[in-house]
Amino acid sequence: MSDAPSRKALWSAAHAERATLAEDLAELTEAQWAQRSLCGRWTIEEVVAHLTAAANVSAVRWFASVLGARFDFDLHNDRRLAEYRGAGPAQTLERFRRSVTNTKSAPGPTAAWLGEVIVHAQDIRRPLGLPRTPAVEAVTAVAYFYARRDFTVESQSTIKGLRLEATDGPFASGEGPLVSGTTVALTMAMAGRRDYCDDLTGPGVPTVLARCGKASGE
Repeated sequence: MSDAPSRKALWSAAHAERATLAEDLAELTEAQWAQRSLCGRWTIEEVVAHLTAAANVSAVRWFASVLGARFDFDLHNDRRLAEYRGAGPAQTLERFRRSVTNTKSAPGPTAAWLGEVIVHAQDIRRPLGLPRTPAVEAVTAVAYFYARRDFTVESQSTIKGLRLEATDGPFASGEGPLVSGTTVALTMAMAGRRDYCDDLTGPGVPTVLARCGKASGE
């Protein structure tokens, strides 16, 4: 990617994606809040609480939480999720809304935290049948980041030896059997979400599908 977005631009994109997700969540029923997300064992409400925690836990607090959990990252995530989950969906949503413009994060590149918002938003939208997708410009920045390295997910490992090309934007990466699809479908597949492999085409898709389960994460 020749002109990588600035840190300010990445945070601006994260704020915009949080705001649109909050809009999507406003009309959910109690049953929808309790529905299973694409993110492993978490419900829709739990994913929202996780996103709120991610927007409120600074690097110092993150280190303290991880140390307190003895580097058990599932326990760390569960504790912070419980801290930021409300007494019910309405309070959980309100806490998320208050966090939309926050710039706190765990240690790591800003593109990773934009990716956190984009991936988890689709973890919520896909099972609920909500049609909105993130802005192509925002998800393109995450796609390039995921293609370059394994960080919170084994994204680079998932596409090793493959050529990825977006059908709706400029993202392209790698050499090998072709995998094509929308930028968000490619990004979600790199994040280990098998559901999005159905949206991809090309001779490299079986390889991505075989690796997807190993790359999934929170």
